[in-house]
Amino acid sequence: MAQEQKDQEHPLWKSDREIVDGLLTGEATDWNLAELARLRIRYNGFPGARDIKADLDKVLQQWSLSEDALFEKTRQIHAESQPYKGRGAKRDDWS
Repeated sequence: MAQEQKDQEHPLWKSDREIVDGLLTGEATDWNLAELARLRIRYNGFPGARDIKADLDKVLQQWSLSEDALFEKTRQIHAESQPYKGRGAKRDDWS
């Protein structure tokens, strides 16, 4: 018998929810683009957090970006600057 996979709650859901809420009302700044890409990576394939995933999709639509375009832009941002410098540079907590 195939076992149905249950939605899980991500341990960082609460803090990520606050970030996503800010992205929904924010502009496509370098910082916000980096945060959007980081959260897209974190929640890709995660079994749960459907609200966050849906809102990340909404942000992409609001900013008229595809996921590929987002990742291209953020690779460029990270290559040219350090978007997390001075904001707890250990921020690259992707998972």
